[in-house]
Amino acid sequence: MRYFTADRIHNGRLFESEPKVLEFADDGTFIAAHPAALIPPEKVQYIPGTLTPGMVNAHCHLELSHMKGLIPEGGGLVSFLGDVVGFRNSRDAQRQELIVANMQQLAASGCIAVGDIANGTDTLSFRPQLPMHIHTFVEAMGFVPAGAESRMRYAEQVWQQFEAHSEHNLGFKLQQSIVPHAPYSVAPDLFARINAHQPGSVLSIHNQECAAENEYFQSKTGAMEQLYSRLGIRADWFMPQRQNSLPAYLPLIDNDHHLILVHNTFTQASDIELLLQQHPNASFCLCPNANLYIERCLPPVPTLVQSGINICLGTDSLASNHQLSVYAEVQVLLHHFDELSEEQVLSWACMGGAKALQLDALIGSFEHGKRPGLVQLYEGKSRAIPLG
Repeated sequence: MRYFTADRIHNGRLFESEPKVLEFADDGTFIAAHPAALIPPEKVQYIPGTLTPGMVNAHCHLELSHMKGLIPEGGGLVSFLGDVVGFRNSRDAQRQELIVANMQQLAASGCIAVGDIANGTDTLSFRPQLPMHIHTFVEAMGFVPAGAESRMRYAEQVWQQFEAHSEHNLGFKLQQSIVPHAPYSVAPDLFARINAHQPGSVLSIHNQECAAENEYFQSKTGAMEQLYSRLGIRADWFMPQRQNSLPAYLPLIDNDHHLILVHNTFTQASDIELLLQQHPNASFCLCPNANLYIERCLPPVPTLVQSGINICLGTDSLASNHQLSVYAEVQVLLHHFDELSEEQVLSWACMGGAKALQLDALIGSFEHGKRPGLVQLYEGKSRAIPLG
């Protein structure tokens, strides 16, 4: 057995109210949190700062690890998306090396699970080697209804390769599901195919990341028209929905899916009300550093909190962020929203992320039988504490 204590301990949900000693088996299984007076001090390893369970990066694009610093900040989502397409094949010789380096950095920073977006198989061979749970979200996109079948066929081919290689060398869980990229990039026919592919699976979608998305669904005007023109996409079939994007696409997703809505920068109270009615077990994933990088604004976090819907954190990609540290996302939220507490936001980083990825039976909190990992928060940084 191994025993740890610290100045503070956050158990994945809240701070422990009295000094505790955390007991782990040699394989990293959590045994118990003991009152500090019950464990002989010579058996206990003291860690300066704060201890938490492993954190969860619920939304990350590891395949874009080669794009750090290529896209200027503050240009808005429409410009950003065009640049992602333009720069996707740059630095090709370094792509695999940078993916591996950033996967390793994720683990070293205390991330025990990641929801990773994939448009191809760049991360396939590395998944079984990384000491973390990985849910690969294979993105399908296609805004032209006639192309739905071929777009879905390609996504299924990618999904099948991940499915065939879902055994982890170290016993972590590897999962995969086909997901819609965003409301403005997935036609209803493609939504229907995604919805039917894997009933009850975890689905992730970029949701209301910019004001232009809602404007397009309301009136078919605004900057989205520029994006379609730049990418050569014909949207003649689309008719104004006279409503925001969320109520337009939500009925296309069965409520047995565990839905993760990512970004939510322009989500409104009426959208949340509908979500509570139709998908009350959904999760809001916040990626504040990416929101600041792209749109120079943040989601209505207090409104999202009031809804009671589960909240988790993500980093987006190095195309839209300077790092992939979940703890950095915690700190930026605390800096910008005085009404948030550290205890609350750390729970989003741990248990909130575990719930979103349907891994809360394994990780997310210090509970007997889980293998939650152990993370030190110290001097504004986070690092994984080796357990086995």
